[in-house]
Amino acid sequence: MRRILIAAVSAAAVLSSAPAFAAIQAEDSDAELRAFASAMVQVRAAAPADGSAPSPEQQAAMASAVEASGLTPDEFNALAVRVSSDAVLQARLALLDTPASAPGSVAAGVTDAEVDQFSAAMVNVRAAAPSDGSTPTPEQAQAMAAAVTGSGLSTERFNEIATAVSQDAHLRARVRLADARRDG
Repeated sequence: MRRILIAAVSAAAVLSSAPAFAAIQAEDSDAELRAFASAMVQVRAAAPADGSAPSPEQQAAMASAVEASGLTPDEFNALAVRVSSDAVLQARLALLDTPASAPGSVAAGVTDAEVDQFSAAMVNVRAAAPSDGSTPTPEQAQAMAAAVTGSGLSTERFNEIATAVSQDAHLRARVRLADARRDG
């Protein structure tokens, strides 16, 4: 039980400071990730806020949360370790935690291939853009446009997706997952 608690408290500390969950392991199903996330919410709620050792009552509450999730303590602990060090798994958890894009919206219509293209294009667009936030020079603007079209997206579609990303949490999470997969 102490091992469960230590891993759970450690994972809670890591995840509470993470800006977003972000990474994926082929063997971790969405159902397992949802179970883990659900247990983690309850584990965090039961853990001491000051980071001190949990009381026996808190340990029991954390163990109960893990058991109620359907994961074994060993599965939970192994997943907690992977989540703490895997950006793709963290991104998958974040994606599972965001509401789906509104049906019929631009964001809902963005395909997985377009998300990958957009993610890759953004790397090159950022590299070509002025670092000080100023208006791009004609050469920089041309390089940015080439980065977009080089990704396989039209400039118009890229701009539609960029606008949707700024307005839709689910699409943003999908792009973060694509970024994590590309960078991982």
